[in-house]
Amino acid sequence: MMNFLEIRLRRAFADRFVLIAMMLIVAKPLLAADLLPPAVGDEAPEFSLKSMEGTSIKRSVLNQKGAVVLVVLRGYPGYQCPLCSRQVGELLKRAKDFKDADARVVLVYPGPSERLLDRAKEFMGTRTIPDHFSLVLDPDYKFTNDYHLRWDAPGETAYPSAFVIGQDGRVQFALVSKTHGGRAKATDLLKVLAANK
Repeated sequence: MMNFLEIRLRRAFADRFVLIAMMLIVAKPLLAADLLPPAVGDEAPEFSLKSMEGTSIKRSVLNQKGAVVLVVLRGYPGYQCPLCSRQVGELLKRAKDFKDADARVVLVYPGPSERLLDRAKEFMGTRTIPDHFSLVLDPDYKFTNDYHLRWDAPGETAYPSAFVIGQDGRVQFALVSKTHGGRAKATDLLKVLAANK
C-alpha cells in the first residue's frame, strides 16, 4: 500500500506532466510561425544590406519613400541562374512602371561571402540599375536565414521569392517558390502596388 507521501509525489508528477504537455501544445504553433517567411499582413522584418557599391540599404528607410518590392534571387549555386536573369530582366524592363508606382525594388543576391561581389557583378553583366532599384548582397545567407528563405540542399541557395512591403511596413504580397520556377512576374507586383496605392 502506498503511503500518503508517495501518493502526493505521484500526483505532483502527474500535474507537472500535464502542465508541460499543455505548454508544448500551445507553444508549437507559435514556434512554427517564427520559422516561416513573412506572410501577407505581417510586419516585414527589418533588414540592412549593402549594395554592390557598398551603400547600406535599409528596409525602414526605403519605406519612408514608398512601397518596397523585395525580390530574393538564387545567387550563385555553381552557375548564374538563367531564371533569375530572366526575372531581373523583366523587372528592369518595367523600371519606369515601378518608379511611377513610387516603389523601390530591392534584388537580394545571396551566397557565401567569398567572391560574392564578383559573382553579383558577373550576374548583372552590362545591365544598368535604375536609381530606384538596388542589387544588394546577402553574405553567408544572413538575410536569407532571417527571412526563413534558405534552400538548404545540395546545389541550392535560397528559395526564389518576392514580397511587396507597403509604406506602413506590412507585407501586401508574398510568393515563395519551392522550385526554380513559379516566380512573381513584374505584372503581378505592379498590380499589387496599384491596388494598395
